[in-house]
Amino acid sequence: MKKILLFTLLLAATSAIAKDIKTAVLTLQPQMHCAGCENKVKNNLRFVKGIKTIEASAAKQCVVVTYDAEKTSVQKLIQSLKKDGYTAKEVKADKK
Repeated sequence: MKKILLFTLLLAATSAIAKDIKTAVLTLQPQMHCAGCENKVKNNLRFVKGIKTIEASAAKQCVVVTYDAEKTSVQKLIQSLKKDGYTAKEVKADKK
């Protein structure tokens, strides 16, 4: 009985710790123009710790990255993209 109670408390405590998941939208220079560019960006960013998802779109000219803010930051994403010759800028959401 004590083990079940301990397990329940442990499970509740771990689920109470929420991760700080954020999304960043980046534009790149030079612009992406093909699927190869998209793959280059995705392959570069996948090695940054804390990355959850990466969506690169040459048609929309943006990269959408979902990441764990406790493990990485927008500045680290930008620095990683510099390695492949891209200058990245974060697009801020319009506040209405």
